[in-house]
Amino acid sequence: MGQFLHFTCNLENFIDELKNLIRSNEETVQTLLETKEKTYNNFVKPLEEIEEKLELFFTPLSHLNSVNNSEKTQEIYTQALPLITEYSTKLSQNLELYNAYKEIFEKEKESLNKEQKRVLELNIQGFELSGAHLDEKTKQRLAEINLRKSELANNFSQNLLDATNAYEKIITDPKDVEGIPQSDLESAKFEEDGKTKYRFTLQMPSYIAYMTYGPNEKIREELYRAYVTRSPENGKIIDELLSLRLEMAQLLGFKNYAEYSLATKMAQKTDEVVSFLEDLLQNSQNQAHKELQELESFAGKKLNSWDSAFYSEKLKKAFYDIDEEEYKPYFEQQSVVDGLFAFLEKMFGIEFQAVDEELWDEKAKSYDLHVNGKLKARIYLDLEARKSKRGGAWMHDWQTRHKKADGSVVLASAFVVCNFPPSSPSQPSLLRHDDVVTLFHEMGHAIHHLLSEVNESEVSGVNGVEWDAVEFPSQFLENFAYEKEVLQLFAKHYESGEILPDAMIEKLIKAKNFQSAMGMLRQLEFGLFDFLLHLKLYQGDEVQELLDSLREKTALIKPPSYNRFQNGFAHIFAGGYAAGYYSYKWAEVLSADGFMAVKEDGLFDSNLAQRYKEHILQKGGSASMSELFKEFMGREPKTQPLLELSGIK
Repeated sequence: MGQFLHFTCNLENFIDELKNLIRSNEETVQTLLETKEKTYNNFVKPLEEIEEKLELFFTPLSHLNSVNNSEKTQEIYTQALPLITEYSTKLSQNLELYNAYKEIFEKEKESLNKEQKRVLELNIQGFELSGAHLDEKTKQRLAEINLRKSELANNFSQNLLDATNAYEKIITDPKDVEGIPQSDLESAKFEEDGKTKYRFTLQMPSYIAYMTYGPNEKIREELYRAYVTRSPENGKIIDELLSLRLEMAQLLGFKNYAEYSLATKMAQKTDEVVSFLEDLLQNSQNQAHKELQELESFAGKKLNSWDSAFYSEKLKKAFYDIDEEEYKPYFEQQSVVDGLFAFLEKMFGIEFQAVDEELWDEKAKSYDLHVNGKLKARIYLDLEARKSKRGGAWMHDWQTRHKKADGSVVLASAFVVCNFPPSSPSQPSLLRHDDVVTLFHEMGHAIHHLLSEVNESEVSGVNGVEWDAVEFPSQFLENFAYEKEVLQLFAKHYESGEILPDAMIEKLIKAKNFQSAMGMLRQLEFGLFDFLLHLKLYQGDEVQELLDSLREKTALIKPPSYNRFQNGFAHIFAGGYAAGYYSYKWAEVLSADGFMAVKEDGLFDSNLAQRYKEHILQKGGSASMSELFKEFMGREPKTQPLLELSGIK
């Protein structure tokens, strides 16, 4: 059994080592291509292994650049990106490699197992989507496009981080922070010239705190304006990215980038995606209008964009008597983590043990995962917000479970990163219930990667899973954060040890679908905007016009004209979600359907939960998710459970 890598990243020699590794990989590829009788074992397997080696070397740098961003990491990452992009483009366009894969597939398809066939099919498709079969001039242009796209995505992300960090609002009048929860005030408070002042920023925990509880409408608008006008220079990046994506798709024989994007997804046709989203929109609109009317009549006025979180919180409190602040002491970060582990042990029979090792930040932790007493994987958690960390929450895989050519097994490892309120010597990190849901979500991704039993690394864990199915395991797991039996495992007061009272749990469950139709419209706005944006070329003002036209149907409160949401839409301009943001909803159909069935089956001793572990979690990307879902549920997915789970009639 192979053990885990130690997390290190030597920035000083990184570029030299990377160049050497790439050079050595390229030489190996050449040598392999000279093999006379190419087979899966003597050709595909060694190729997989050198790719894995490069991936393992590069991941710590990209991880560090996200969680401990500094001028040094930025500089090295910016130098490394073109080297990696150029190398992988050259590889993916190599005609000899493409032909070798096709030849092996034809020759050995009778003797290969299902996983190996899937590796070959996905690789052949990958070569075709990279233009391996095209003429040299086209390939050259595609390589230039890839390089430029990766630079632009990196710049987009960096601009956003810089703009987020550059802004702060200092509040001196205590009246302007009345009603803001104590824990958020503690984080914002500082002393200057003998006076107590409060600093609010555009980092998520801080921004959300003022938008939800800040009593001064003018300050809310100021923060909102700063947030939705971040990184205006990203507008130019968007234009260039969109035109490069279209050019690339057309060079590869697709009408547009959306069509290109669907080549590797469960959804087959662009119309299918648009009508799927519009159908959900149709089903949610009436209820969303009612929710807004209710909110406005409660507020006694027409609401602006910077009012909705503030009045929603008040209405939620009036409706369900829910006060986020009352819940926080029951969700102390470590207790939530331990409880999540306890739940996973009950549900899937997996155990977690803390590992003592030095990581990139003193607050990051690692745990070994055991199944039936056997070491299976390692997970790294880095959960608190800090200035050097990019916003949001994510899971990133590092090692992938697979069998090497010599028969030894490599174990999986992954990072889970969040931006929860930081702990301090005087106060632990206390989470909102939303944060608890986020942690469950990312953990769903993590166990999908870590519990894999697949032997081929390219289709093991999250590798090879269709993009519109990849959110299924994360959303499936997050649903359990609202279940009473699950909450009782860990929701206990960090001072008194008292378990979260039943009445408070009931309220949480009732409030789960508070304004769910409005939330649904917001997600559909993002999904439709992203997908339509990639159906033809939009430039300059047209991007805003498209968004505005969609908002006629989706945004019940009309955003101000200065709102430039797209300049901060990192998912599609700096992440992998271009023409794929609809995937969240697509996968939610699978997750709601599966979750409702497991719940009916009985939470902790569900046979279906075991089937889920066996057919979904352990099989990774070794087959299409439509096939795996059928194995798990014995039928095709249904959309009804999603509307039901969201409380949409």
